[in-house]
Amino acid sequence: MSSVTSARGNVEVMLPSFETERLFLRPRIMADLKASLAMDRNAEVTRFIPGPWQEPVQHEAFVRQRIEAKYGNGLGYWSIFAKSDPQRFVGWVLLIPLDAVGPDVEIGWRLQRSSWGRGYATGATVRIVRHAFTTVRLPGIVAEIDADNLASRRVAEKIGMVVAGRTDHGGRSGLRYLMTQSDYLAVTKE
Repeated sequence: MSSVTSARGNVEVMLPSFETERLFLRPRIMADLKASLAMDRNAEVTRFIPGPWQEPVQHEAFVRQRIEAKYGNGLGYWSIFAKSDPQRFVGWVLLIPLDAVGPDVEIGWRLQRSSWGRGYATGATVRIVRHAFTTVRLPGIVAEIDADNLASRRVAEKIGMVVAGRTDHGGRSGLRYLMTQSDYLAVTKE
């Protein structure tokens, strides 16, 4: 991971790129905007996620803001690409302050409908969880998932997160998943 010195003299850690057995993950950039917008417009993809997905101006402004925002050292969005087709945008995974404000740090993922059921979400999130606990050294991460979103709940459980309570998820019943650094270390023995 490299760093740069900001105009204020603060050292900022740039987001690293990652490689897994089947995926490439790199920091999300403005070149990913069009693919991100198209993914969000698929009603199946955003079925459980409140947002301006069908309002073109607001939707684009929202995604642009998320791409350009600074979330803190080691935090942000990564675009996902399959090694089998490295030019095709698969989706993204994030590690940012909850709802972009915190104080908790959330992990989240969104994939193109055509990429569902291939293990890409689990593969990408496992790598970001490792980054969260071994590089950023977070005390814990959360994921707030609509109770009816069984596929995302399975991903959270596969990566070792446990239900820690209920939450309101855009006016719908949601579950709050949690993983602490000690949970992670107990499973991985790092």
